[in-house]
Amino acid sequence: MRIVIDLQGAQSESRFRGIGRYSLALALGVARNAGPHEVWLLLNGALADAIADLRAAFAGLVPPERIRVFEVPAPLAELHTDNSARTRAAELLREHAIAQLRPDAVLVTSLFEGFVDDAVVSVGAFAGAERTAVVLYDLIPFLNPDAYLGTPAQRLYYERKIASLRRAGLLLSISDYSRQEAIDALRLAPEQVVAISTAVDDSFQPAAPDARLWSELRSRYGLTRAMLMYAPGGFDARKNIDGLITAFSLLPAAVRAGHQLLIASKVGQHDRDALLAHAARAGLAADELIFTGYVSDTDLIELYRNAALFVFPSRHEGFGLPALEAMACGALVIGADNTSIPEVIGCDEAMFNADDPAAIAAKIAEVLTDDALQQRLRAHGAQQAKRFSWDATAQRTVRALEAWRGQAPAVAATPARKPKLAFVTPLPPERTGIADYAAQLLPALLDHFDIELVLKQDQLTVAPELAALPQRSVDWFDQHADDYDQILYQFGNSPFHSHMFGLLRRHPGVVVLHDFFLSGVLAYEQRTGNMPGVWSQALFDSHGYPALLAGQHTDQAEAMRIYPCNLAVLQDATRVIVHSEHARSLARQWYGEQAAANWNVVPLPRALPVQQDRAAARRALGIADDALLVCSFGFIAPTKLTLELIEAWLASRLHADPRCVLVLVGENHGGDYGAEVTAAIAGHERIRIAGWTDEAVYHQYLQAADIGVQLRSVSRGETSAAVLDCMNYGLATIVNANGSMAALPTDTVWQLADHFELAALTAALDGLRDDAGRRQALGAAAA
Repeated sequence: MRIVIDLQGAQSESRFRGIGRYSLALALGVARNAGPHEVWLLLNGALADAIADLRAAFAGLVPPERIRVFEVPAPLAELHTDNSARTRAAELLREHAIAQLRPDAVLVTSLFEGFVDDAVVSVGAFAGAERTAVVLYDLIPFLNPDAYLGTPAQRLYYERKIASLRRAGLLLSISDYSRQEAIDALRLAPEQVVAISTAVDDSFQPAAPDARLWSELRSRYGLTRAMLMYAPGGFDARKNIDGLITAFSLLPAAVRAGHQLLIASKVGQHDRDALLAHAARAGLAADELIFTGYVSDTDLIELYRNAALFVFPSRHEGFGLPALEAMACGALVIGADNTSIPEVIGCDEAMFNADDPAAIAAKIAEVLTDDALQQRLRAHGAQQAKRFSWDATAQRTVRALEAWRGQAPAVAATPARKPKLAFVTPLPPERTGIADYAAQLLPALLDHFDIELVLKQDQLTVAPELAALPQRSVDWFDQHADDYDQILYQFGNSPFHSHMFGLLRRHPGVVVLHDFFLSGVLAYEQRTGNMPGVWSQALFDSHGYPALLAGQHTDQAEAMRIYPCNLAVLQDATRVIVHSEHARSLARQWYGEQAAANWNVVPLPRALPVQQDRAAARRALGIADDALLVCSFGFIAPTKLTLELIEAWLASRLHADPRCVLVLVGENHGGDYGAEVTAAIAGHERIRIAGWTDEAVYHQYLQAADIGVQLRSVSRGETSAAVLDCMNYGLATIVNANGSMAALPTDTVWQLADHFELAALTAALDGLRDDAGRRQALGAAAA
C-alpha cells in the first residue's frame, strides 16, 4: 500500500504548537512502522521554511525521492476573503499533485490549516476523498461556534473544513472521546472513525532535578515556595484558568501559604491583564500567581519535574496532552472529569468537577495533605504514561489504514516491465559536454529502464540504439509527464538547460547536477529577455536581499561568480546526484550542514579510450610523429586560464623547441577575451586553436597528445570531463588544485596550487618536456 502523508501541519503556524508536534511525531512513527507499505510525504512549497528540516528529520526513514513538494499560488490565508479564489485553485492543484502519486491512502495530519498562512488542505475538491484519512483532534469550534467563530471569515473557513471532514473516507481520532464526539456530532457511522491515541516525546520522562536549571527557573519566575502548575496550551475560556485561580483562592490557609500557582504557556497581554485582574478580585497576592509566557521544552520538562502538583482543569479537550507530559515526567497529576481527560489520567482518585472551584480546591488540598494518596497517584502516573507511545499510535494508524483500504499493492498489478523513464537532456550534436556525457550514460541504462528522450533540439547525432528511442518535445512532455515512473534531468549552467527550470518545478524528478552554480544560465536568460526577472528571483530566493542588491547595483559578473542561485532546483528535485564531494561541500557551505545529506555522489563515468593507432591519429591531425603535442581541452574562457597557459608556454623551453606544439581543443566564442587570445598567439605557428570538434576528432587529439593541461580559475561545482579523459588516455596531465581537481591523487597528475604562480606552470611544462620517464609514469598512474 502506498501511503501519502500530507505534512503541512508540521510546516504551517501549527508547527509551533501541539498539532505540529503531533503531525511530525505521527508521520515519523508511521514511517518507522510501515512494514511492507510505501510511505510518501507531501510538503507545501509555499511554506518553505520547514522543508529542509523535515527532509532531515526523515533521513533514513523515507527516501528523498518520496518527499514531494507541491507548488501553489500565494497568498492563500483565508483570514483575508480576497484570497478565496486563489485558495480554491490551490486546493485543486494540491489534490492534483496527490493524484499524480497514485496513493492507496492519503493521511492528512492536520486539516484545519490555512486560515492565517499559506497552508492549503481539502478533501474531495478535485478527487480522492474516498482514499483520504484525516486526523481529528477535536470539534470544539463546531460545538461552540459563538465562542470560536466570531467573524464571517472564520465561519466560512470552518464550514469548508467540516465539509471536507465529512467527505473523508476515514477519521483517525486522537482519543476515544473525540471519536465518539465525531460520531455523534457529525452523524458518522462508527466504522468511519478509529481512535489512534497520542503520545509524548521521549524527552518527557522522570529524572533527577537539574539543580542549576531549577535554580535559574526559580530566579527567573520568582518561585519561592512549592509550585502548583498548569500548562494550558492556550487561554480561551474552556481552559478554565479563571476557575483554577478561584480554586487557589479557596485553598486552606496553611496549604495556600506554602504554594504559588504557575501558568506555563505563551500568553497575550490582554489575557494576562484580565486574569491578573481576576486574581486580584479573588484576593491573590502579586507573588501568588505567575505567568511564565512561552517556555522551551527543556524548561517545561524541568517545571514538570519540580511541580508539587500539576492541575488540569480544562472544560473540553480532544486529548489533554499536558496531563500526559506531566505524568511522563513523574509529576503528581489531577484533572477534570470531563471529555477526554479521564482516559488520559486514568484514575478516579485524581478527578474533579471543573465547573466547581470549591471541588477543585478540595482535590488540590486532599492530594497535597495525603502522603498515601500522593504515592498512589505517582505510581499510577508512571504506569499510565507507559501506555502511550508514538510507535503504538503509529501501529494503530497503519492497522486502521490496512483495514480501511486493504493491503493492495501501491500500483495495480501489471505484467513485469521496466520502469518508464523520461530522460531530459541535450544530446549531440549540441555543443556541450553534458550532451556527450548523456550519450555515454544512456546505453548503460537501457537494460534497466524503458527510456524516452525529452529534447529541445532539431538534430540528433547518436548511436543507432539511442536514435531509435522515442523522442519527445518539451511541450509534449509537459502535457504527459504523469505517464512516466521516473524523470531524470541533466542540469548544467548553460542555455541548453534553460527550459528545465520550469519543467522541474512542474514535474519534479531526479537531478544530475553537473554544475553547482546555475547563475550563468539564469543571468543570461534574464539579460536576453527570454526569462524576465529569473536571475533576480533566483538571487533573492537562494541568497536573500543582499544578493538581489548585488545583482542589480554592483558588477553583475561578480554577482554571478559569487552566488550559485540554485536553491529552487535543489528543492524541486526529488533527489540530487553530483559527481564529486566538492559539489556536496559547496551545498553545505551555502545552505548548511544538512543540505547535501541525502545527495548521491556518482563519479563522472568516462568511456574506455577509443582504440586507434597513435600514428594514424597524428597523421589525421597533421601532427608530426616526433612532435611533443600539448593539448588543452574545453572552450576558451577566462575561467579556463587560457591566456595564462599561453604566457607560460611562451616563457618555457617548449616555445623555442620546434618539435613542441600547443593545441587549444575548444571553441573560441570571441568577445574581448577571445580577441586577447587570438592576439596572444598571433605569429606563433606552433600554437593553434582547433575550435569545436566532434567526438571523433576530440578522441584523435587525446590519442595523439603527450601532455594535457587543464586549468580552472573558478569552480562552478562541476567535475572536469576533460581532465578525466586526459587521464583515461594516459596523458601526463597538469592541473591546478581548484574545485574537484584538488581531490585528484597527486601521483596521477602534476598538480599546481589553486592560485599558482606563472613560473610554476612554466616549470611544469619544462619538467614534462625534459623528462619522458616522468611523463610515462604520470600517464600510467592516471590510466
